[in-house]
Amino acid sequence: MPAFEYQAVNSKGQTQKGVFESDTVKLARQQLRSQGLTLLELHEVQKKEHKTQSSFFAPRISLRQMAHITRQLSALLRSGLAIDEALGIIAKQLESAGTRRILLGIRTRILEGQSFAQACNAFPSTFSPLYRATVAAGESSGKLDQVLERLADYLSDKGQIHSKLQMAMIYPVMLTGVSILVVIGLLTYVVPEITSVFDKMDQKLPALTMGLIACSDFFKAYGLYLLIGIATASAISKAILRNPKPRLAFHRFLLTAPVISRFTKGINTARFTRTLAILTNSGVELLEALKISSQVLANNAMEKAVENTALRVREGQSLNKALEKCGFFPPVTIHLIASGEASGQLPRMLANAADDQEREMEALTELTMGLFEPALILFMGLVVLTIVLAILLPIFEMNQLIR
Repeated sequence: MPAFEYQAVNSKGQTQKGVFESDTVKLARQQLRSQGLTLLELHEVQKKEHKTQSSFFAPRISLRQMAHITRQLSALLRSGLAIDEALGIIAKQLESAGTRRILLGIRTRILEGQSFAQACNAFPSTFSPLYRATVAAGESSGKLDQVLERLADYLSDKGQIHSKLQMAMIYPVMLTGVSILVVIGLLTYVVPEITSVFDKMDQKLPALTMGLIACSDFFKAYGLYLLIGIATASAISKAILRNPKPRLAFHRFLLTAPVISRFTKGINTARFTRTLAILTNSGVELLEALKISSQVLANNAMEKAVENTALRVREGQSLNKALEKCGFFPPVTIHLIASGEASGQLPRMLANAADDQEREMEALTELTMGLFEPALILFMGLVVLTIVLAILLPIFEMNQLIR
């Protein structure tokens, strides 16, 4: 049964939107009129989604919501419901019209004879290659409910990691922003008011005071141009990094830069091993799993390395030897993968490698933030102390002359 999205005006003159199922467009219009609604727009979900899926404004589902929907779908399938019935039940309880529209669109395709994985392929901006490949493997093996349960655990863990990183960054980012605004405010408004008194005095000012006045004058005269310059440079940099070659060179630099390289390698290694673990554990062929896993890497240099790894594996080389040649993955990860290949428990060893990297990244993030915050506070204290000394030194010299 097709799903339709509508926009109408009710008897009170209020605009009303929603999604519902009906056999035909004509019957859908009759159902809306019977509810006392004046129809403004009516779209079949399948057709509308096909047009908007590649758009910037295509519907999105958060990781947390996707994990919740996937877990509910797994539970309903385990209870014996058909996939189309389970999707219909889940769609009815959703508050988000966009998410409901996506699920009903999938349900419509399934009723037309498509598999769940094929229906998900019509929504590439919503369902990642990992999700679609895992679902396809689950349908092929006849264990879709179990695969969806593992997929829900993966999405839930991924959402928690994102939340932890965001929470860890909130305070430092706010502190940095406030610090910059305070310094700009002092140099632009406070310092000129105080140092204007020194202009009336026929006295040689200390070098520190002269430097402070020069900085203040610079910000007053060129502050706006400086802000425009920074914004322009940022826009130009983003435009350059959209090109493959400069972006690849920049990502290679990130893999060699002090401190940054450790974060870059650790985060991407955790993503890669976690994704590869869930794919291989779901029955996806290793070469296909490597291809999909390379797409979750945020660093293009590591993505190219994994693609080369897949070529070496295709030629008959073991996974751990192929990854070792990349030089980007930690020795512990390589060792765990080698152990998994030798024992025939590769998915479990990949999951262990992902757990190890995630714990290390969490500890490194906490340590970095723990050092950064007091360092920033100390730096701001030194800046304020410098400003205060630059103002007080001429006053002290005046008092000495008076005596």
